[in-house]
Amino acid sequence: MNNDYSKVIDGCLKRDPEAQRELYRSFAPKMMAVCRRYIPDAEAAKDVLQDGFVTLFDKLGSYKGDGSFEGWVRRIFVNTALMQLRRNDALKFSDEIELADSVDNVKCDTLDSIQAGDLMKLINALPQGFRTVFNLYVIEGFDHSEIAKMLKISEGTSRSQLSRARAWLLERIKRNE
Repeated sequence: MNNDYSKVIDGCLKRDPEAQRELYRSFAPKMMAVCRRYIPDAEAAKDVLQDGFVTLFDKLGSYKGDGSFEGWVRRIFVNTALMQLRRNDALKFSDEIELADSVDNVKCDTLDSIQAGDLMKLINALPQGFRTVFNLYVIEGFDHSEIAKMLKISEGTSRSQLSRARAWLLERIKRNE
């Protein structure tokens, strides 16, 4: 088990409120950022954060110590956000994009001049389906087969949504130059 969190995990498994508070304090800010990447509305993201912690405490006994504890926690919050999106039918992929051209045709030099905060605003403005696949692939590091299983879509749809998300972002970046 991960030594950094083993005492807190043990306390949480014993339903110790102080250990639960410590785990919450340790992960709430990072996991809120994860929730906000998928759920841009602040209040809805707070609900997902709360649901994620309920799931985390409920499933904590299944953590076997393999791999990073933080990675295991992150996966719970990503899955919780995806469940929320599914409940709201927000994962219907739209084609509301004017450009279907390949990203290869766009110069990526424009990315050098954009600030991280501006890029996050653009990512949050992506259509929901594009944003979800973009976050899962680029930020969380899932491959297209994992994304396809998580979202119940084909791998081709995942690749297409990622390509369209990149094109959408690059087009918006070019407009702001």
